[in-house]
Amino acid sequence: MFANISGKSAVAKIALLALLSGSGWMLQAANYDRARDLVSRVQNDLQRAADFTRNNEKERSRYENVQHHLSEFDRDLSHDHFDKGKLNDAIDNLKDVVKNNTLESHDRDALATDLSDLRTLRDVR
Repeated sequence: MFANISGKSAVAKIALLALLSGSGWMLQAANYDRARDLVSRVQNDLQRAADFTRNNEKERSRYENVQHHLSEFDRDLSHDHFDKGKLNDAIDNLKDVVKNNTLESHDRDALATDLSDLRTLRDVR
């Protein structure tokens, strides 16, 4: 009788572990989806801000750098890989845009929020 309970208990433990490991995978996938949504929002904010100043080569280059690094980071996310180095590069580039580019006030506010959100994403990972 005790052997039977022990066997049922072992099966229950295995089933629970399988369920939890599956949920962990689903949570990670959901986190990657949220990260990709954030990248998309930042890219949209950058595009809107870039439309304000197109004539300055240095400013345009800063926009292109951050867009490039965000795109690379997003590409890795789409393959279930979180590359902190690429995220750091994007954060550094975005910081340069906020600090050095001519921005309308609402664009500066949006990009500053994006910068904070990207840093939080990096720090909780």
